[in-house]
This record gives sequence, structure tokens and C-alpha cells, in this order.
Amino acid sequence: MHSKTLPRVALGAWSWGAGMAGGDQVFGNHLDVEELRPVFAAAQQAGLNLWDTAAVYGMGSSERILGSFVREPGRESVVLSTKFTPQIAADSPDAMRQMLDGSCERLNAEVIDLYWIHNPMDVERWTPMLVPLAKAGRIRAIGVSNHNLAELMRAEEILGAEGLKVSAVQNHYSLLHRSSERAGILDYCHEKGITFFSYMVLEQGALSGSYDTAHPFPEGSARAATYNASLPELEELVNEMRATGAAHAATPAQIATAWAMAKGTLPIIGVTKVKHVEDAAKAAQIVLSEDEVGRLEELAGRTKIATLREWEREMVQA
Repeated sequence: MHSKTLPRVALGAWSWGAGMAGGDQVFGNHLDVEELRPVFAAAQQAGLNLWDTAAVYGMGSSERILGSFVREPGRESVVLSTKFTPQIAADSPDAMRQMLDGSCERLNAEVIDLYWIHNPMDVERWTPMLVPLAKAGRIRAIGVSNHNLAELMRAEEILGAEGLKVSAVQNHYSLLHRSSERAGILDYCHEKGITFFSYMVLEQGALSGSYDTAHPFPEGSARAATYNASLPELEELVNEMRATGAAHAATPAQIATAWAMAKGTLPIIGVTKVKHVEDAAKAAQIVLSEDEVGRLEELAGRTKIATLREWEREMVQA
């Protein structure tokens, strides 16, 4: 993607910090610098140095926490991925530069390795704003998130006219949510050499192995509304993930991550504990066979769980 070699998994900091769209509201966490410092240190030690965040996560608090750690190993030892979110942008021609300036300040970085447009709210309006930032060397690579194939191709046209390109796509992708694959986005990325970052590969814990008919999601939670009615089918899938994991000395969560890598994607794993980093590092070493991948997909296909989130649209165009 650029001169820095990427690890096989990225680490996500969405659940770091607090505030609007932050870890306290979305995940029920209240994590700040002291709790997360060992997590960052463990990641550096494991060679997992690609961090994904966004200005909107906790309205800057995720970036602030990550930025406080970046000073220690030095900027060039970390690959920083952050996002421009149109919904919180100022109504000005300089809106993207202003948000990038804020991200750079919080992250203690003059240059962002990978800068994303967070969603396709207005491809024609926002994509051109990347051009001067990229040409000035403020961002090393460009990504688009939650764009369908037509929007991705249009972003490529706009950037291509300026000698630039889309280097990465970041979409929801898991054993239970394969719309980017059905829509041809995954194949398109592979053909064009675009790195596909998959987020929510564990479906907020549904594919972690922690929940089944005997251990449902807490009633009243959004996850309960999404998954509890389908726990019998989900249990069959998770049991297969457990059996597959036994052959690799791995957990169901690690198998879900390894599946995403087997599909040619770079999964983003949210980390709030040292154990999460260790699990991600282990998952990065697992190579599944075609038979294992096929069996998991067959059982996942039976679950019929609707995993489209409120901020997403179906990627397959009618």
C-alpha cells in the first residue's frame, strides 16, 4: 500500500476513550491512557503496529489516547490509519484539512499513513478534498470506507484524474456478513491491488465463542435483538469454529479472524486488553485450508442473521 510493510491484522481503537460514538457509549467501556498503555506496548512487542481510529471515535478521545503512546516508540515505528467523517465536518471548503489538522495534533503526527473518507455521504463533494492533502504529503495513502462498488469506482475516477488512487477499502465483512463479496467489491479490490480492511469480523462478540443458547446476549441490548433469536444456528457455526480451532490450537475468535485473512482481507481487531493483542497475534499465524473455509461458510450461510448496522447499506445493488 505504501512504503511501510503492513502486518496481517490491524488493531482498532474505536472502543478507546469516551464521548459521542466513543467506547463508553458504544461498548460500555471507560478506558483511558493508564489502562491502555500496556495494550499498546504488547502490540509493539508483537509487531502489530497498524492502528485504526477516527476523529469521530469519542470525538477525538481515541486519537488523543493513541497519540500519547505514539511519542514513545517514535512516529515511524507506527502505521496510523484515521478517518474523515462527513457528518461531523465543518461547512467550509477547508473542512477536510481542518479535521485532518485536528487528527494530526491529537495523534502527534505530521503525516497520516492512511486517511479514509468514513462513509459515502457525498462522493462528489468530499473525494476531491483529498487531492491537495495527498499532493502536499499530509497523507501517504487514501482509503474509502462503507462505499459500494459504484461509489468506489467513482472515487477512483476523481483521484485518478489527479494522478492519485484509492489504496484501501474498509467495509463490514465477516462470516455472517459477506455483502462486499457478493457485490464484487472484494474481487475488484484484489484485481486492482487495493487492500481490503475488514471490520466487525467477530460481529461484536457473536463469533467469539462466548455466546450460545445457554449463554445468550444480555436482554435489552442491541446485540440481543440482533442475535438471540438465531442462537441455535449460530451455535452450530461456533461449534464448527471450535472444532477447526482445535486443529490449530486456536479459539473461535481466532478462527473468525483467520477466515477473514484466508479471504484476502486485512481484519481490524478491536483491542482493549493485552489478551486481545495476544489473540490477534496468534490469529495472524493461522492458515486455514480451503476445506475449512468452505465448511465454515456453509454453516454461516444457514444462520440467516441480519447483521446490517444502522449506519450501513446493503452493498449489492438492485
